[in-house]
Amino acid sequence: MNKKDLKHFEERIIEERLKLLKELGYFEDKIFNHSQRDAAGDLSAYSVHMADQASDAQEREKAYHMASSEGRLIYHLDEALRRIKDGTYGKCRACGKRIKKARLEVVPHARLCIECKKAEENGVLERDD
Repeated sequence: MNKKDLKHFEERIIEERLKLLKELGYFEDKIFNHSQRDAAGDLSAYSVHMADQASDAQEREKAYHMASSEGRLIYHLDEALRRIKDGTYGKCRACGKRIKKARLEVVPHARLCIECKKAEENGVLERDD
């Protein structure tokens, strides 16, 4: 892979990483840092209805799940940036072959070629993350 390609993928990865960090900031600000009373606009000391509490809990749980998924994606993006720096970006970590550019365009943090990824999904190849 030439320097121009590496620069292109590095910029894409950094852009995706910044987008995810902004989204995580949204979750923290809008969901995790607001109490039930804040969300309802209720200033009274009385408790919120049980159904409302359950809905709020479910929304927080979904937000935690999404934040966790995005956190894992940020980790994979960071690992891709590390591979760019150490010269291993674009090489399959399982077989050592080159990962096709078309795959990297779709999944810029890909660590496996498409054949090895299929084997991993079928349980033939052991995961290393």
